[in-house]
Amino acid sequence: MTDLTAIAPLLEEQAIELPSWAFGNSGTRFKVFAQPGVPRDPYEKIADAAQVHRHTGLAPTVALHIPWDKVDSYADLRRHADEHGVALGTINSNTFQDDDYKLGSVTHSDDRIRQKAIDHHYECIDIMGETGSRDLKIWLADGTNYPGQDDMRGRQDRLADSLQKIYDRIGPDQRLVLEYKFFEPSFYHTDVPDWGTSYAQVAALGDRAMVCLDTGHHAPGTNIEFIVMQLLRLGKLGSFDFNSRFYADDDLIVGAADPFQLFRILVEVVRGGGYGTDSDVAFMLDQCHNIEDKIPGQIRSVLNVQEMTARALLIDRDALTAAQRSGDVLAANEILMDAFYTDVRPALAAYREAKGLPADPMAAYAASGYAASIVEGRVGGAQAGWGA
Repeated sequence: MTDLTAIAPLLEEQAIELPSWAFGNSGTRFKVFAQPGVPRDPYEKIADAAQVHRHTGLAPTVALHIPWDKVDSYADLRRHADEHGVALGTINSNTFQDDDYKLGSVTHSDDRIRQKAIDHHYECIDIMGETGSRDLKIWLADGTNYPGQDDMRGRQDRLADSLQKIYDRIGPDQRLVLEYKFFEPSFYHTDVPDWGTSYAQVAALGDRAMVCLDTGHHAPGTNIEFIVMQLLRLGKLGSFDFNSRFYADDDLIVGAADPFQLFRILVEVVRGGGYGTDSDVAFMLDQCHNIEDKIPGQIRSVLNVQEMTARALLIDRDALTAAQRSGDVLAANEILMDAFYTDVRPALAAYREAKGLPADPMAAYAASGYAASIVEGRVGGAQAGWGA
């Protein structure tokens, strides 16, 4: 069995934030698939998220999405999270589900609509003060479907102006994190389509503005680990949204489509100083469990990240550097592949047991009876899902 003794202190530093919306109903463009026992409010979402942390020890915080997770008292929600052994994390804004935003939100040419979107972010910042959240994460659906529909440069100027107003409102210990996506729901152009645009916008704002990299938001064949390296090099990688894709923004379980890609990304994270308590890079999942059960889907996801992190930490860095400097192409590749092919699962099971956690979190959750209890107990009311 692989010996993880040398990297155990580093494994202790891993924390992966869960998205509240992963526990609600979701689906495709064609249908949202309901499941029994799905949470009906943010309190039940947090209770479900706490099960992931209870069985894995990897997920101590839960991100909220506003207005999906609006409550009367965020102080009460914060206490509820604490009672369940987790904390509230990133606050995600939503400017893509209001009729006013059909042609854009913070980039809209109508000053009234643009101010409405800015005011929504002010509300999110106020919520951050109540939840103790550090990060305001912004993903924009803004863009156009047809050439000539709108002035692209004008939209960039309005984006910069809006972001500046939002950035000026955040507190000294808070951050603005701007996500990018190369297409969808806009198909001709997206206002923040790539890491370069996001970087250019946040670099103009200041030190507390960062880029969020969603692993499913790139064109096929994109070398995502290169982007990770570059953003770490520039000091602008703020957070990850981990998921997996085959074709587009599939939001599948991270590591499901291409485990080697997840490994390569984490290799660059470790190499660039983006991992551990000394790093400000936030690890978060952003997935929709359409056909699989929600809680096991999140458990599997954080375990996949842990497994690939362990493999990345096992790389013989001295040997790899020596092979690279000597120009030994095959030796360098072999060192990397040796780490990737190392089966760390038995060692991680023993590592978890030593910490008082289940060796097999998936099996432990299945045997806990929690799934049956929420199916039986959550009768009546409206299940949470897209838009709730």
